[in-house]
Amino acid sequence: MRSVVSKFGFTLIEILVALAIIAVALTAVVAETGQHLSGAIHMRDRTFAHWVAMNRVAEEHIAGTWPAIGASNGTALMANREWYWTMKVSETPDNSMRRIDVEVRAGKNQTRPDATAIAYLEKPAQ
Repeated sequence: MRSVVSKFGFTLIEILVALAIIAVALTAVVAETGQHLSGAIHMRDRTFAHWVAMNRVAEEHIAGTWPAIGASNGTALMANREWYWTMKVSETPDNSMRRIDVEVRAGKNQTRPDATAIAYLEKPAQ
């Protein structure tokens, strides 16, 4: 008895190998998409935090007062989210300038800041 082999179509093993290759490729695509989205969200948050820090510096600049040396903290609303900032004012070698360091965090107890800003303010004319 002679076996008949079809010249058309795929064997079951060929189909299973093709499905395995497709499954591996799709898994890699999904993982890469997840990493891309995570990176985009991280960059969005860092951008908003940077804006909060720069707004804090601008507020000190337009206040027209000589900031006291020391640390202060507060919150700011940006993009429907509350951000926590810490500002440290320190002396500089030039007595007519003050250094302002601002750190902004998304979480109140977060140890690492999402953004920082350093600025120098000149003593206002009297």
